[in-house]
Amino acid sequence: MARSTNTRFAVAVHVLTYLAGVLEGRTVSSEELSESTHVNAAHIRRVLGPLRGAGVVRSRPGVHGGWQLAVDAAEIGLDRVWLLLQGADPVLGLHEPAPTCVVGRAVQKTLDTLDRTVAGAVATELGHFTVRDVLNGLPAPASGPHGS
Repeated sequence: MARSTNTRFAVAVHVLTYLAGVLEGRTVSSEELSESTHVNAAHIRRVLGPLRGAGVVRSRPGVHGGWQLAVDAAEIGLDRVWLLLQGADPVLGLHEPAPTCVVGRAVQKTLDTLDRTVAGAVATELGHFTVRDVLNGLPAPASGPHGS
């Protein structure tokens, strides 16, 4: 199975869940979060920047500085995290066809529409879950029409 090269959402959910599970009031350093997520501490800070700007997390500078949740984990919908990090970026990894290619322009227009549809569906499904749900462990999905 192919893996996405954009890990911001997964890293954010990991970090938010980690922060939700620590003792209340404890500040967690970027380095500690880096060890847990197995990504660079600078990447942690880049991922948390938009979340801090939206009031989801807060940071404290200095030697004993770090990160804390700014709101209860039950109030942090995964759709909000997705939208803060994904923004209007394509979900399907779209490319730009040659401007002179009639087929390419038609395909691009269709893929743009599909991308918006898929992005909306992802956000809708993620809206059913919060960081607290992730911390508590989501139930196994029911087998769908294609079985498991």
